[in-house]
Amino acid sequence: MTLHLPAADGSTRPYEPRTEPAAFAPGGAPLASRTVFSAAHVVADPYADVTPDSPAAVDWDATLAFRRHLWSHGLGVAEAMDTAQRGMGLDWAGAAELIRRSAAEAKAVGGRIACGVGTDQLAATGIGYPYGLGQVRAAYEEQLAVVETAGAQAILMASRALTAVAKGPEDYLEVYGHLLRQTAEPVILHWLGPMFDPALEGYWGSTDLDAATRTFLDVIAAHPDKVDGIKVSLLDARREVELRRLLPDGVRCYTGDDFNYPELIAGDDRGFSHALLGIFDPLGPLAAEAVRRLDTGDTAAFRALLDPTVELSRHLFQAPTRFYKTGVVFLAWLAGHQSHFTMVGGLQSARSLPHLARAYELADGLGLFPDPALAESRMKTLLTVYGVAR
Repeated sequence: MTLHLPAADGSTRPYEPRTEPAAFAPGGAPLASRTVFSAAHVVADPYADVTPDSPAAVDWDATLAFRRHLWSHGLGVAEAMDTAQRGMGLDWAGAAELIRRSAAEAKAVGGRIACGVGTDQLAATGIGYPYGLGQVRAAYEEQLAVVETAGAQAILMASRALTAVAKGPEDYLEVYGHLLRQTAEPVILHWLGPMFDPALEGYWGSTDLDAATRTFLDVIAAHPDKVDGIKVSLLDARREVELRRLLPDGVRCYTGDDFNYPELIAGDDRGFSHALLGIFDPLGPLAAEAVRRLDTGDTAAFRALLDPTVELSRHLFQAPTRFYKTGVVFLAWLAGHQSHFTMVGGLQSARSLPHLARAYELADGLGLFPDPALAESRMKTLLTVYGVAR
């Protein structure tokens, strides 16, 4: 069947969906040359009577089933991160429950898991963030205890509250030093850029990225035994390469660059990045297969598989980047990982129909859908709901 997909100019264009299913089956050798995490989305409960301001209503069965899907392909799961709509529909109470459930599931199936530790229980008020550094430390400690008690690795995420109350780099050094001295196991430090969350502008005490990088490196240098690695989400490949070359021995760089990940993971003669990526939510099976090619030393085959996915990723993560979650969940629905296209906080409305249509076209062209006919049928249903006549 020919689908008529809407374009941004109001026209439609014919598209012939593919008929062959995706060829990336679960299983295979464990990933060896790179440590690879996929940040994972949450599945909303479509029958819950909620508003955009209500606590998230999560379909736990479907949410955990998606994590099992990622583990079945050999990927680790980065839980309760930006992709799970932390601060954009999922509050701390919901995130804590997600962490406990996912960590238990990981233990049951032998999957690797790392979980986000933040301060989102400190909500902004009408006058901003009326807190002090002590309250920010305590909020981090509360979340760290939940993650460590669950038996998961901790990812120390960037904090909106810390951004608001810190007076300079010294406050970041104090807060992170306090946390790292008490962590039970090495953690991942996460630097999320303002393109993902505008409230994080000036993180590490400066809007000058060179100055911010120096503070970031100072935190790591003071506690190298407590830092497993860093996740950098600045969408700047050059800066990531320069940063990873400055890391102490034994501290990994996990790329969070959803624009340039193939070249960063492949690396060069001076090193490479591991991966912790939101785009690996829809790309999981293909990404795992690509890394297995890299495990054999076949960089060309790795790039041949992963390079064509960059156009889709750049489309999903186009500005305003923080709404990439909408495209991720949309593709999960088309792929059959959930029965509906509903998101916590009503975020399914954050992208336009032309944007979603292009995402479908690109994903279908890559062979990402296990059942192309199902994806086609669901895309047709969406077009009908939006009033597309043909």
